[in-house]
Order: sequence, then structure tokens, then C-alpha cells
Amino acid sequence: MNLNVIEAGSGKPLVIMHGLLGSARNWGGIATKLGETHRVMAVDMPNHGASPWSETMDYPFMARQLADFIKTKCGGRAIVVGHSMGGKAAMMLALTYPQLVEKLVVVDIAPVSYTHTFAPYIKAMRAAPIATAQRRGDVELAMHGVIDDPRVRAFLMQNLDGQPGSYRWRPNLAVLGAAMDDILAFPHVPDGTCYEGPTLFLHGALSDYVTPAHEDVIAALFPKAEMRVMDGAGHWVHADKPAEFTRAVADFISG
Repeated sequence: MNLNVIEAGSGKPLVIMHGLLGSARNWGGIATKLGETHRVMAVDMPNHGASPWSETMDYPFMARQLADFIKTKCGGRAIVVGHSMGGKAAMMLALTYPQLVEKLVVVDIAPVSYTHTFAPYIKAMRAAPIATAQRRGDVELAMHGVIDDPRVRAFLMQNLDGQPGSYRWRPNLAVLGAAMDDILAFPHVPDGTCYEGPTLFLHGALSDYVTPAHEDVIAALFPKAEMRVMDGAGHWVHADKPAEFTRAVADFISG
């Protein structure tokens, strides 16, 4: 699969993987800043953005696509940064292809199963009248009754492309909805499996995705993990505190 990529800078390769219903272009500003010292490649994950669609959307599949990308585009080794779903894909990549991952940054997610679900968001997006709407605002208004948070609606609206009367959603919403159980889960790995490279778990103080209850499983799979909390940030750490997030990642990857 030929993943779409947005690039910035030069130097050692650094690959960024976005979360569910995100895209590479969400990371433009951060990629540019990190590109001052690294060759940054923000990818569109499968079934997102401008990357190809697939009927499969579990973490072993995502890890294989990312492994192929690093082998073909990064000379076989890269620093890897992943947020939420992208963070789980990054962890699976590091656990199954550790030789490809120089350092690992996992943003606001743990290697566990969750009950948090984006299913209502996907349902609202699929129900929106994109084929007949004459303004982008009409599409957002249609989702207002289901999604109260204007920041979440704005985030989802970044996935809308096209012109009045022919709008389309960039993600493969049907497959993402069908694969929600796989996306919420984290695959079992054989006993004793771990990634022994430098690892940073960076999570928002206002988010409940990473808690002290997750520290034992993180330590077992990632024995060199550092844990860092970003004050004032929720689940979308990089959007809530972009400067602080970028500085934390830059410090870690340069150390």
C-alpha cells in the first residue's frame, strides 16, 4: 500500500501517525517545526486522507503497512511518533518490527483495550447530507445534534472535501465503523515480547486515556518507557499544547 505522506525538513527520518479520523495535514505545523532538525514524514493512515482504502483495519495490518513504508521511504529505520490509533499502530510496529524503530513516541494512548468509541461520530458523519449540502456549514449543522463539542465538529470537518452538491468524506467511514472493535482493542503479543528502544509516553493531564492503572502493562512491553504528562492538554495533546508538545518531542528525539 502506497501511503500518502506530507514531508518537511531533512536529516534523520521521523514518521508521524495520526489518530482515528485524523490525517497527515493535521500535523503540518508540528512537522514543519520538527523538520528543522529531522526529515519528517506525516503519513495518512490506511482508510484516511489520501491513502488507499482497505477492507482490513486492525493493528497488525497497519504495522505491516508502516513497516513497508519505513523500509522503502526511510532507509529501513526511523523515529516513530503516533497519536491515539496511530500510537497503537506505532506500538505494534515497534513490538513486531523493532529493528525499524530507532525511538518511539506514543501520544495519549496505552497498549490496552478501550471503551471510548468514535462510533457516534462516524454515524453522524455518514448521516450528514453531503451529496446535497450547498455549504460546508450545512454539513456541520447536521452533525450538531449528535456532536455538541464545536472543537470535535471542527476536527471532523477537516475530513470533508469536494464542492457544494458533491461533498465527500475522505476517510472510509464504512470500514472504520465496521472495524471499531479492532481499533478499540490492542492485539495480544507473545509472552516476553517487548520493545527495548527509547520510548516516551506523552499524555494529557485532562485526558483519561492513560492512567496509573496502565503503567504495569506499559513497563512490561516498553521497559525503557518514560512517562510525561502535559498540563492543560486533553486527548489531542498536540492540538491543545502545540508548542509544549513539539518541545517535548524535540527534546526526547535529540537526547
